[in-house]
Amino acid sequence: MTDPVRLCFVCLGNICRSPTAEGVMGSLVDQAGLSDRIEIDSAGTGAWHVGAPPDERASAEALRRGLTLTSRGRQVSPSDFFTFDLLVAMDHRNLADLHDLAPDPALRDKVVLLRSFDPRSVAAAEGHGHPESDHLAVPDPYYGGANGFADVYDIVDAGCRGLLVHVQEHLL
Repeated sequence: MTDPVRLCFVCLGNICRSPTAEGVMGSLVDQAGLSDRIEIDSAGTGAWHVGAPPDERASAEALRRGLTLTSRGRQVSPSDFFTFDLLVAMDHRNLADLHDLAPDPALRDKVVLLRSFDPRSVAAAEGHGHPESDHLAVPDPYYGGANGFADVYDIVDAGCRGLLVHVQEHLL
């Protein structure tokens, strides 16, 4: 058997968006019967929440949808570029931070935006004529209300579904 595909979801603090993506993707991988072939983790570009559980609003939204978020905050490190096949950024700032952190410029190819796997988001970004449009960013719900966490869950779910298809077609 070949090594599993390893994915790491990355946001700013690793308590909202990336733990949600880790949980959603884990659930999709389990449903597809691929948990022995795909490993999932999450991290943040900053160290503010190392060791912390996911934000209670993110956890509440996930639980409302039948999913329990179990990750603990950690900070992404240069060694992650050697551990993971893809580092999946939530927004353009995370993408730039990961590019800056890459220990070798060639490893930057492992960094992708989650929403680049959602055909509707890609079409919306192209419709606005700008590839770095907000249509390809998962908005940070941290300073907003509960509705932001519901929106983020939907956005993350769409991106993870497309990412799973990508992994199945190109990496497994």
